[in-house]
Amino acid sequence: MARTIATVITVAVLLGLLGLMLRSWRGRSRRDAALPAGYPLPVDAALELASAAVFYVATTFRAQPLERLNIPGLGFRARARLTVTDAGLILALAGEEAVFIPASAIAVLEDATVAIDRAVETDGLLLLGWRLPGADRQIVDSYFRILDPSDRVSVNDAIRTIAADARRPAARDESEA
Repeated sequence: MARTIATVITVAVLLGLLGLMLRSWRGRSRRDAALPAGYPLPVDAALELASAAVFYVATTFRAQPLERLNIPGLGFRARARLTVTDAGLILALAGEEAVFIPASAIAVLEDATVAIDRAVETDGLLLLGWRLPGADRQIVDSYFRILDPSDRVSVNDAIRTIAADARRPAARDESEA
């Protein structure tokens, strides 16, 4: 009899916790519904500079690594393909539509160790800070774990190159002077 009561109490507590988790996730979904999932994919083909298989960990508001955003297409951890082109980054999560981040939207690229529910070795994650489209251009951080360490350098270099190129003023034609 005592075991039955303990089992019923345990099941009730677990169901209550599950209900609270579901309610929180739905609230987060409503809160983040207005946030856009990247930019429109470019119409013309861009030159691929680097590509890597990654684990996508999360996207958070800038400097809030424990506050996951539920942006459509970026709400859950997944295996993904990160492709760096001369126009920007294309993140293709398994089972989701590809998300495009133009080079001009890239704000930060650095190594990270912790994000939400993931803690890894020193510099095991790649943190990409980028501006959401829209009037306020809010910065978010997306975290990735590059599966093949040999791809890490080429992806880092390619992202830094396109971000730096996007920040450079456009070359002026001599006739404009």
